[in-house]
Amino acid sequence: MVTKDEARKYLSDCNPEQCFWVNNGPILKNMEEFANVLPELSDDVFSHHVNSEKNDFSSWIRDVIGDSKLAKDLLGSKSKESALKKIRSRVNSLKKKAG
Repeated sequence: MVTKDEARKYLSDCNPEQCFWVNNGPILKNMEEFANVLPELSDDVFSHHVNSEKNDFSSWIRDVIGDSKLAKDLLGSKSKESALKKIRSRVNSLKKKAG
């Protein structure tokens, strides 16, 4: 179970040098920006970051944001729609917990 402080940490902006640089796209500094940008990504850009060899989004969420639960959930997402559903659900859950 996530604590209030953990929820706030997961939702906060990361350090500028740890932002996620989307291929040919925006620079993301937190999970909410990721949730907002994901629907706008082309399938090609999504596939650049999520494919059979890697899942850059999951790695960033795990290594930078620190949310191992969401990172694990995203590993199972092979489509943009699936990833979006998981990130939106997690962001909403964390917002409720953070108060």
